[in-house]
Amino acid sequence: MLTADYQRLDRDHHLHPFTDFKALGKEGSRIITHAEGVYIHDSEGNRILDGMAGLWCVNLGYGRRELVDAATHQLQALPYYNNFFKTTHPPAVKLAEALCRLAPAHLNRVFFTGSGSEANDTVLRMVRRYWALKGKPDKQWIIARENAYHGSTVAGLSLGGMAPMHEQGGPLVPGITHVRQPYWFGEGRLGEGRDPSPEAFGRLCADAIEAKILALGEENVAAFIAEPVQGAGGAIIPPESYWPAVKEVLAKYDILLVVDEVICGFGRLGEWFGSVHYDLEPDLMPIAKGLSSGYLPIGGVLVGDRVADTLIEEGGEFFHGFTYSGHPVCAAVALANLELMQSEGIVERVRDDLGPYLAERWASLADHPLVGEARSLGLIGALELVADKTTGARFAKSLGAGNLCRDLCFAQGLVMRSVGDTMIISPPLVITREQIDDLVRLARQALDETARRLAEHRATPSEEASA
Repeated sequence: MLTADYQRLDRDHHLHPFTDFKALGKEGSRIITHAEGVYIHDSEGNRILDGMAGLWCVNLGYGRRELVDAATHQLQALPYYNNFFKTTHPPAVKLAEALCRLAPAHLNRVFFTGSGSEANDTVLRMVRRYWALKGKPDKQWIIARENAYHGSTVAGLSLGGMAPMHEQGGPLVPGITHVRQPYWFGEGRLGEGRDPSPEAFGRLCADAIEAKILALGEENVAAFIAEPVQGAGGAIIPPESYWPAVKEVLAKYDILLVVDEVICGFGRLGEWFGSVHYDLEPDLMPIAKGLSSGYLPIGGVLVGDRVADTLIEEGGEFFHGFTYSGHPVCAAVALANLELMQSEGIVERVRDDLGPYLAERWASLADHPLVGEARSLGLIGALELVADKTTGARFAKSLGAGNLCRDLCFAQGLVMRSVGDTMIISPPLVITREQIDDLVRLARQALDETARRLAEHRATPSEEASA
């Protein structure tokens, strides 16, 4: 089949996630046919450096025969059985043990799901079930962050703080509220009449959590949920002061901490979990994506001892689960993935070599006329596109600077995602130094072409001021 044939069938029969269906039908999909290492290939013969590891997930890169073999072996032995009704199977048991061995010491149980969205649905159910068993059924409120992403199921989008999703979501799950995000470049650098430093802003955001707790009443607040680094929100790395201040706030009140590790887990920040990087002790830890390097869908929730012990000793039946919870083939691939990461020292290499090297090379893009900030941590990074480097003023929204840059990246041979006018990367953890150099070179070429195109269609000063 030719590209046009695939595009026609795709247009006629396939509704894509997070897509303007009408616009895609006019433009036609890019057809990805195969991949190896850190590169994907399309039906037109183009090789493209995947700077997003699929959707933050292909940590070991494409074409790992060991993962294919793990799936094949398990398909032959036991292609499916459920974990309901007092049954299980070896892959689920072995994976659960391996995860608890890698996780912080107080996390010793896993509830398996099929995705990160399902993991956060489970969090919502588990948090409220825990407090009911503790004799505090009024502790229902969950505090989350504005612009956070915790999935696109009804519970996931309710926990998330993305306004466009809420506008399409209909009635949301009640008892969920949101506080400001620790986004210093976007919201904190002007200082709001206070100290404009990142450190001061981090504490200010933690104060917002405490203010919300007091407004709702400590006796009504069940949990605070947040990603270590906000991924889909724009690779927002919090100021160093933020998490220590949040820990101080939560320590004052009887509230559970949920750390969403769906993106940051499994080496992305140079530790097995972002919670380790930030010295956090979550009561619940949703996981997915890098758990299987995206080869098969699997997620879960690592559960802290105080929650798990209550559910086990006091709970009776927990009426929650999924047909594919702990699917044997997915679990076998995830276990092989973790074993490969350990044997090849992937996490240590990100921490000690690739992460620092990316930080150095990525920072070199800060001198570009379009870049207001270049930030990174481990193998996650962001560029803030601005119309004025001095003031940080953004381009008029009508120009779509971020989407333009994203499309030009594809044309140059690089996947780099846009979140508004923030460009983000999250490459496979097996990327080499030479490939990082190539990624930065391609990003600079796309920035140059973006600047040229924007100069041709530059908004008026009044339009930029209102953007």
